[in-house]
Amino acid sequence: MTFLSLIIALALEQLRPISSRNPAYLAFVRLANNLERNLNAGEYRNGVYGWLLAMLPPLIVAISVYFLLARHSPLMALLWNVAILYLTMGFRQFSHAFSGISRALQVDDVDSARLLLADWTGQHTSQMGPDEISRLAIEQGLVDSFRYVFGTVFWFVALGWIAGPAGAVLYRTSSLLAQKWGAFDNQNAFGRFATMMHDLLDYIPVRLTAVSFAIMGDFQDAVDCWNAQARTWADYTSGILLSAGAGAIGIRLGDVLHQDHTVKFRPELGLGEAANPDYLASAVGLIWRSVLLWLALILLFSAAIWIR
Repeated sequence: MTFLSLIIALALEQLRPISSRNPAYLAFVRLANNLERNLNAGEYRNGVYGWLLAMLPPLIVAISVYFLLARHSPLMALLWNVAILYLTMGFRQFSHAFSGISRALQVDDVDSARLLLADWTGQHTSQMGPDEISRLAIEQGLVDSFRYVFGTVFWFVALGWIAGPAGAVLYRTSSLLAQKWGAFDNQNAFGRFATMMHDLLDYIPVRLTAVSFAIMGDFQDAVDCWNAQARTWADYTSGILLSAGAGAIGIRLGDVLHQDHTVKFRPELGLGEAANPDYLASAVGLIWRSVLLWLALILLFSAAIWIR
């Protein structure tokens, strides 16, 4: 059921992608905002209470409905899994923007590419050239592929055998809470627990994703860049993904960006040629090959359980 749920959800999303501002997402964001507004007294324990109050209702609903349906109809339980994955994955939420930027750069429509990138990343792009646009798009694509696909799939599979779609709900809601409440400095005590829990949930899947990039690309360069460069990036989790992904493709990411009338200096990740529009397709190919690798391994694992 786990493998079939993933295949159906991925196919459904390709045929009819769901908006990133769907009703379920907006309802959870409103809940998170209300909890922060009412509980944030600048104390760590309030952040713990808030995280539990935000997390438990969707988890309880996901698990309760799954087992209720599974008791009466395996088909209905399968459809419930698909519905939860459809709401929590979001492959097309980043691949659509990525494809649009690639098409714009192919016809030298740099202005459209800048607008698409700015809408996607929320960053200033008005001064970026084609190579900088390509570099930032690849970086965002590699990180978003983990946030919207690999991280969610890992926890869906890891907990799917005992808790239905609870893993997908756990990861996606944790990601949203870390994004909304995240502790970006030591003064944000309320968001520290949300950040810590999300880092904990990221620990295994981010490394498996980096290994997948290495296997489906240039293995040695990916591993070497990961070991040597990941910790130079401000966000270590993103540093793992970007260094391994850049090494696997054989390009350089990071480096200088022209933004908001300033020059932003960032560590250099990867090796080989500087990223340019020609490498956008290579990045998409790496992500898709890695997704197929995961699906193949999940299928083998599922088959082993069925045979046993």
